[in-house]
Amino acid sequence: MNTDARIFLAAGAIAAFLAVGFGAFGAHALRDRLPADLMAVYRTAVEYHFWHALGLLAIGLAVPALPGETLVKWAGWLMLAGILLFSGSLYALSLSGVRILGAVTPVGGLCLMAAWALFAVAVVRA
Repeated sequence: MNTDARIFLAAGAIAAFLAVGFGAFGAHALRDRLPADLMAVYRTAVEYHFWHALGLLAIGLAVPALPGETLVKWAGWLMLAGILLFSGSLYALSLSGVRILGAVTPVGGLCLMAAWALFAVAVVRA
């Protein structure tokens, strides 16, 4: 297995591990501490975090099947950036209540959308 595949598979596994941990933390430690609107923000962060962790795993599995396809690698890096920016900003917003942090969220969303688009183009081109 090549290095890129290992990187995205490991990143996906770590991201999934963290998503489960953050989800459990929210369900147990934050349930009675956050207002309902911020709890909904936190849940959105966990949901997108987990789904895109699976996306990273898919990209990691696709890298060896699409040798030389740089779009797949770009998709992986954008997906990782998207998780950090999208879910990370929502985690920070929900825990701090600082609404301006939500300004970062759309940038993360664009990274996630671009990642899926590049992944699709790479698969079609193959």
